[in-house]
Amino acid sequence: MGALHFVAPKPFARIIPKALPYPEALVALSGAAELACAALVAVPKTRRVGALASAALFVAVYPANVQMALDARKTSNTQYKAIAYGRLPFQAPLIAWALSVARTASPERR
Repeated sequence: MGALHFVAPKPFARIIPKALPYPEALVALSGAAELACAALVAVPKTRRVGALASAALFVAVYPANVQMALDARKTSNTQYKAIAYGRLPFQAPLIAWALSVARTASPERR
């Protein structure tokens, strides 16, 4: 998904909360953060820090998911509504997963 922020940024820019400036820059920043987190989690030596960064990223992008759900109320597209509303409850398990990975990263590799 991180790479998709650069290939097709418009859908991501649309869900940036209206109060935040420079949505295109925020899309690029969040895409880069996603790629960095993935790389950090993939390497055992940096897994703990990558998992903690991932948890923080999941928290940071939650307002965009809320904005997407708020915007979905204005459409009759039921598939879009289902996706927009369906994303909201998945953020908590993703945060929990990331924190679990951080806790279980082997100490000798930290």
